[in-house]
Amino acid sequence: MISNLPQDFQPLLIQFALALGFVVFTIIITHVLGPRLKSKRKEDPFECGIESQGDARTPLSVRYFLIAILFVLFDVEIIFMYPWAVNFKSLGWFGFMEMLVFVALLMAGFYYIVKKGVLDWEKD
Repeated sequence: MISNLPQDFQPLLIQFALALGFVVFTIIITHVLGPRLKSKRKEDPFECGIESQGDARTPLSVRYFLIAILFVLFDVEIIFMYPWAVNFKSLGWFGFMEMLVFVALLMAGFYYIVKKGVLDWEKD
């Protein structure tokens, strides 16, 4: 039976204390040494050199979020394909058939979202 003694955790606790100390030190130093200049121009919202227009609370279309979710979904599907491609020879025909079923289900889902019109931006 393996027992963990408190001294076994000493390096971990030291590392945690050093990391926490660094964070606290950095926050304090930036507040002490940082500039305290306030101006209308500095407090304006800024993104990518484009002047802000309208309210930041304007609701976005649901289609934006659907496209984002679909991107993540298909990105994760590609992540599942990578280990299969690496072990392609060792999996043989059975692995190939499994991947065909996987891709068929993936394409069935893609066909469904195309038929539902999720990717049609002009519908709004």
